Amino acid sequence: MRESTSIRESLKRCNGVLRGVLVTATLLGVLTITACPGPKPPVPTDAQDACPLPKTTVATWFHSGSITANGVVDPADSLTFLNPDCDFYSWSERMFLWLTSPAPASYGGGGGLILNSSAFFDVSPPDANGDRTLIQHSAGLLSKFPLRAAQVGSHGMPVIMDTAGRLIEVDRTPPKGPPIVRDQAGKQVEIAHARLDDRGKLVLLDKAGAVVQFQISQSPEKRDARKKRESLIAQKFMLDKITFFIDPTLSVITVEQGQAGDSGVLESQTGSLVYYATMVNDVYAYFLTGQKKGAITASQFPLASGDLNNVIAFATANGRPNPPFPDPSALAIEVKSSWVLASKVPDPGDYIRMTATVPTYDTTNPNTWTENGQQTVELALVGLHVVGSTNTHPELVWATFEHEENTPLGDYTYTNSSGGSTKVTQPTSGTWLFSASGAGLTFNQQHMFFVGPPTNAIQSSGSFTISPSNTMRSEPWGTDGTDAPHNTEVISMNNHVLSSLSSGDLRGNYFMTGATWIAFGGPPSTGFQVGNARMSNTTMETYQQGSNCFDCHSDPTMLGAPPPPPKPSVDQGLSHIYEQIKPLF
Repeated sequence: MRESTSIRESLKRCNGVLRGVLVTATLLGVLTITACPGPKPPVPTDAQDACPLPKTTVATWFHSGSITANGVVDPADSLTFLNPDCDFYSWSERMFLWLTSPAPASYGGGGGLILNSSAFFDVSPPDANGDRTLIQHSAGLLSKFPLRAAQVGSHGMPVIMDTAGRLIEVDRTPPKGPPIVRDQAGKQVEIAHARLDDRGKLVLLDKAGAVVQFQISQSPEKRDARKKRESLIAQKFMLDKITFFIDPTLSVITVEQGQAGDSGVLESQTGSLVYYATMVNDVYAYFLTGQKKGAITASQFPLASGDLNNVIAFATANGRPNPPFPDPSALAIEVKSSWVLASKVPDPGDYIRMTATVPTYDTTNPNTWTENGQQTVELALVGLHVVGSTNTHPELVWATFEHEENTPLGDYTYTNSSGGSTKVTQPTSGTWLFSASGAGLTFNQQHMFFVGPPTNAIQSSGSFTISPSNTMRSEPWGTDGTDAPHNTEVISMNNHVLSSLSSGDLRGNYFMTGATWIAFGGPPSTGFQVGNARMSNTTMETYQQGSNCFDCHSDPTMLGAPPPPPKPSVDQGLSHIYEQIKPLF
């Protein structure tokens, strides 16, 4: 018996953008309906319309004026004032669609995506001196995507999260001697060995083999929200393959075992490492260069037309054509993206893809992988942060997006279209890219970390081997799961955008998990964080979920007053990469 057209269409929809049911026919002509393999779309469709967005408005985002599959979207006008909360979510959605649009001819002749067009620059990893360089995209350029770069705090050091939810910065300086902790009596004790008990708790032993009853680092009292946040800086130690951290008072910082790393490496269930790219747009690059050269006297990113005109004038005076930028009203944009091997996803046709160069590793040792070369591969986008300056918001707007097949979601509640409350519980079955089918309660445990130069090796954590772990988004919509109003706003905005896109638009497989900013604009350390104050991306902040962007990006001077301070700097400003980046010329 030949399958009918409707059956073939159902199969196409099951493996494509729209996921419904898989319809099959037996030789007897009996229809069987089963669930599609893979996860269900994560965005509920029955949420209250908390953020109205007419389809006709979405159509104006498209350069052609009409919605077309994978069509070119113009960026939001960041010079226009945004009204909380929905305007910020709308700005974020539009910027994502713009960045992942096919580049038109106005972007260096076109071809590829806008985010890898000539209007954007790769930000290199830091060299031995801590410097980064800007590499402008051009035809034929193959970007080099490194492994996971550590999430850093306000002092530019990698961060971890303790069991109390504090973000702790980890001093990169190698310890000069053995670990010393303070015991319950206040005495300093040298530690010789470490192990985990049967409950996974850290046990430290002195040189005689006796268990040390150590002091535990205490959470400081809540600070005045108007004052700059100061991170707690810890020292990292590893004994007997057990990692632990000691604060300046010689107290032990308690972390969940398996999350005790500061440069965690993530691997998909299908066996691909996750690779990362940081990029900035042309306005950012020329503003930075002008500011560091002393030609632009500003200590915050451009927010208004006068600020932008100064950047345009500087770029034009230094060899850029007139006009120098294809879309200057986007203002300053910073992008961080995460990618996996396209050959390692179930259906590459469901993903935005690009070609790049990634490192390769000798994988013969299950506990240590050493870098042994590089390869040119096709990559599939799994996560994207978009950060940008907007009118009256020098703290920038921070938003994040993920592919719908990445991870299961934790429990959350939203307001449904009838005005009632709907609770969604964490799924216990299903197949995701970063979680095994039917995974239990053990999520977000780090299995390995990046050692860095000179070996650039990957090292297993604790008792784990280098292997995939199970990841879950603990705050599905960037706030506490019980925060139905904010959850509903994000869900509502997602529904409007996703339902407006044409069938077959690859961008319809990605959704916004949150955006955050400061109420009425201003330095993060002096303002009230609004939007989704616990926003994270499971492919980037896998082991720091529950924090807020401004927990790390919290400097009140934004960039640091020009000229930038000499290295090493303890003031990384709002953009942690800013002070490390060398001017274009």
